[in-house]
Amino acid sequence: MGIPEAIETIQERIHKACARSGRKAEEVRLMGVSKFHELPAIEEAWKAGIRLFGESRVQEAASKFSDFEAKHPETELHMIGSLQRNKAKIVTGRIAGGYLFDAVQSVDRDELIAELGRLTGDRKNPLIVLLEYHTAEDSKSGYPDLDSLFRAADAVLAFPGLALRGLMTMAPLTRDEAAIRASFRAMVFARDALAARFPAADWSCLSMGMSGDFEIAIEEGSTLVRIGTAIFNP
Repeated sequence: MGIPEAIETIQERIHKACARSGRKAEEVRLMGVSKFHELPAIEEAWKAGIRLFGESRVQEAASKFSDFEAKHPETELHMIGSLQRNKAKIVTGRIAGGYLFDAVQSVDRDELIAELGRLTGDRKNPLIVLLEYHTAEDSKSGYPDLDSLFRAADAVLAFPGLALRGLMTMAPLTRDEAAIRASFRAMVFARDALAARFPAADWSCLSMGMSGDFEIAIEEGSTLVRIGTAIFNP
């Protein structure tokens, strides 16, 4: 199956998952996770309608997307992998016509928030950030509990160059559907608790669900699914 056909199939599955859960398909954004894939595949996905891409390696993303975004200014690029502080300057840096990254979904520690906030003080368009929540034992990153998420939200909201938009998580790598649903439900519970504590903040984005579990994620409330393998193949 080629990339356009794969995207069409995924869109159909998103529509069906939304119908099962009484939601509108427009509530769920589809991200093409393009890490490890070359520009021809990214171009093909873009032509098939993908406008949101996710990368996990800063320098790889910079080499691929600096010129790509100049050609396709509608492109939105998110950092979804673990981000080292010494790479934060590249993530927040400018390219011709704008900024390389629009968002960092993998904000998982207070030191990273401080560094991103320091680097975005004069940014015209605030850098969108999602707080990564650790909901699965086999995931090594993310804030571990509600108290740490509360402190992180406080920290993000103190920086004018950062725009808090919600949460991101990875479910456990298992075929146990109950465990996967428990992970996603923990995410929704955390979002609701944060919205109650910070009602003026925007908690609209729940980034959860990948190639193997995105339909379950949608049924549990995901608003953004991160699909790599099912679009680009392994």
